[in-house]
Amino acid sequence: MQHDFNSVYPFLKLEFYRATPQGSRTREQLSHSLLLKSAGLKRVGYIDVSNDMSVGELEKMFNEQFGLLAQVSRHSAGVWLETTMTDKWSLQKQNEYGKEIVKKTIENIAGFDRSLDDK
Repeated sequence: MQHDFNSVYPFLKLEFYRATPQGSRTREQLSHSLLLKSAGLKRVGYIDVSNDMSVGELEKMFNEQFGLLAQVSRHSAGVWLETTMTDKWSLQKQNEYGKEIVKKTIENIAGFDRSLDDK
């Protein structure tokens, strides 16, 4: 599922976490190789993911329909940032923003490399 999600949204990452005791601030990230049933999947079904769906809606659907804690992260200059501050953005907007950040980072690195050549 994570691979399929990433093939549609290459600048986003979908991760799942194990629920921890109430009030705990920590969470355990689940292995990509773990079957969803082993992760605590409460029922079988599907989620129709669309470009205009917000990140918050997607995460909420995984929790309500399947009992899974999901988190979407966005690629940002070599690191993955959780989208908690922009959960209202659509999946498409998040992905495009990640793409722009990567593009600008590559341009900045190329510009820096050219400036070293001039010295």
